[in-house]
Amino acid sequence: MSTETVDNATKMFEFFARINAKQLVQSLVIPIVGVGIFLMLWGLLAPKVVTSLGAVPGPSQVYAQFQTLVEEHKEERVKETAFYERQEKRNAKKLAENPDAKTKIRPYTGNPTFFDQIGTSVFTVMAGFILASVIAIPIGIVAGLSKTVYAAINPLVQIFKPVSPLAWLPIVTMIVSATYVTNDPMFDKSFVNSAITVLLCCLWPTIISTAVGVTAVSKDLQNVSHVLRLNWWTHVTKIVLPSAIPMIFTGLRLSLGIAWMVLIAAEMLSQNPGLGKFVWDEFQNGSSNSLGRIMVAVVVIGLIGFLLDRTMLFLQSKVSWDKSVALR
Repeated sequence: MSTETVDNATKMFEFFARINAKQLVQSLVIPIVGVGIFLMLWGLLAPKVVTSLGAVPGPSQVYAQFQTLVEEHKEERVKETAFYERQEKRNAKKLAENPDAKTKIRPYTGNPTFFDQIGTSVFTVMAGFILASVIAIPIGIVAGLSKTVYAAINPLVQIFKPVSPLAWLPIVTMIVSATYVTNDPMFDKSFVNSAITVLLCCLWPTIISTAVGVTAVSKDLQNVSHVLRLNWWTHVTKIVLPSAIPMIFTGLRLSLGIAWMVLIAAEMLSQNPGLGKFVWDEFQNGSSNSLGRIMVAVVVIGLIGFLLDRTMLFLQSKVSWDKSVALR
């Protein structure tokens, strides 16, 4: 191998090493430094703010409350396990005395833990978001393909888009109470109320972004569709959707972020199970630990919102032609 070849290979290696180092700094080092500065300022300034419940907790106090919530969850799971074990022993004893005896396993009705509330909120927000997406994407596609349909629904979108969840929730609650009447409901009314409220508030970004994405399909692709004489369904699935996916996912990401914010507010207002209710209950509790526990919930709400957004980016990278989206 010649000296010139070795020199070129060395220069190329150094070039890629510089690129990788720059990407590492941008994607890892700088975010860690930013978080570190935030935590330092939080720890320094928090004790200086004194409320009716005491000084604002710093990062260490908030982490201690998080550990307490973890221990409470573990204790509750131990109680639940013991509860079912006692029932199984009673039923086994009853069947031993009388094989024809009827047995029953009663559900555990202990207080939901912090992590139970997280699960409830995530399930509710995904239910409302998925329902909204199933409704909004077809509407957006049709609106993008037809100026008449767009002109018909645009006023409705502009009217209902800014309506607060606090305005929707009483209406939804009254309608669900009047129509969802059954002795054996599949879902609790509190879940239905929250999910429908989320749906009504997160429809609009997806409709708008989908319509914009469909109208932005290039003329060349539309001409190809005309030349090939593709039917409506094939035109939508082979030409329109692949081109509009980036804009559709932009709307979905916006809708999911709105859905998560709306749900927390709805749970606080209506006292439906979830993280919003946890925050409100701690506020009403007013103990010396309440502020720290509320701040744990705030951090967790933010982290879940971030993870939901990253999940949508990951899904977009799998179905979109634009693979660079995973790096954004």
